[in-house]
Amino acid sequence: MEQPPAPSARDVVLGFLRGVEAGETAAFELVAEDFVQHAAGPQGREGLKQTAFVLDHDLGPGRVEIHNIVAENDTVMVHLTLHGRHRASTMPLLARVPVTERPVSWTFVHVFRVAGGTIREHWACRDDLGLLVQLGAWPEPGAPST
Repeated sequence: MEQPPAPSARDVVLGFLRGVEAGETAAFELVAEDFVQHAAGPQGREGLKQTAFVLDHDLGPGRVEIHNIVAENDTVMVHLTLHGRHRASTMPLLARVPVTERPVSWTFVHVFRVAGGTIREHWACRDDLGLLVQLGAWPEPGAPST
């Protein structure tokens, strides 16, 4: 009997992102147990679960808007914006930021490496300054300095 084709790297990453957005813990089965996080954050599948929990806790409930996806072989790049509300400040970036309850839009470029149907590695570039400006935790560009 013929085996169905393995999902593409693009499909694995999209399945993961959509599953996490929907709150499906099964989405993390698409992440290797020994997942390597090259961006800030704890390692492994459990570390990524922890990061997702903190994001949802601080800025949830979130909605992901995907702008672009580029996939080649085992590498998938996703340009996206996380839309949410500032409900807590437990992540290191927000550690000294008072909770504002403001809506936020935080833009990222994620790069994933997929092998054997699971996400093995991750790199990210985040617009942290843009997030801090939205929360009043950084002066707006061009604002007079004090």
